Amino acid sequence: MALPKIVDREQWKAARIALLAEEKAMTAARDALSTRRREMPMVRVDKHYWFEGSNGPVPFIDLFEGRRQLIVQRFMFDPSWEDGCSSCTAACDELCDGLLEHLHVRDTTLAVVARAPLATIERYKAKRGWTFPWYSSFGSDFNYDYHVTLDADVAPVEFNFRTAPELVAKGWDWMLDGSTEQPGYSMFLAVDGQILHTNSVFARGTEWLGGSYAFLDLTALGRQEEWERPAGRADIVRGAIPNFSS
Repeated sequence: MALPKIVDREQWKAARIALLAEEKAMTAARDALSTRRREMPMVRVDKHYWFEGSNGPVPFIDLFEGRRQLIVQRFMFDPSWEDGCSSCTAACDELCDGLLEHLHVRDTTLAVVARAPLATIERYKAKRGWTFPWYSSFGSDFNYDYHVTLDADVAPVEFNFRTAPELVAKGWDWMLDGSTEQPGYSMFLAVDGQILHTNSVFARGTEWLGGSYAFLDLTALGRQEEWERPAGRADIVRGAIPNFSS
């Protein structure tokens, strides 16, 4: 295992102060990026989507639960599967009542949507002991329209805003093999009865929406993924979250 070198406290402090300057620059850059994100234009959602929830069928607007903003987490759960994706399961294990309440205070609802039938979802939700709102989009175009279920027979394939040829060029041609489920989040705003799509994130854009990676990035061993540098820092631990390196 290739660990960092051991130095005295003064050398460590000097290195930490140098790194702090880079961290502050990154914080400023992230704040600027967040501003640009908030300035993005929006798209009106004209299609009328329906979902199946614990209390029966509901229109898209009901997922907001009366709040102004909605974050939809797309859970990878093909209708033919008995259990949900292990990656999405790990992410949902980090959703707690406290997190949801903090979002609610900011007039924001988080809902999970999967393509599996509601009965399958309810069984898996009970098995995991989860309490967050989870809806089935079974039979709906929702997953295809927002590019988390990829099937060229249903809709043109696009993932993380890359077209099918761009995915092939990147070495992700496996995404074009039949029907595949992918992770992603989409954000919506309700204004005067209209639903507006404001943002979507995929691949590594989703990792900031969970807690474990942010914690691990502060440690000497990091996430323990193959792509991380310096190499050989720790034995590889296969993470439960997809290893999208870019």
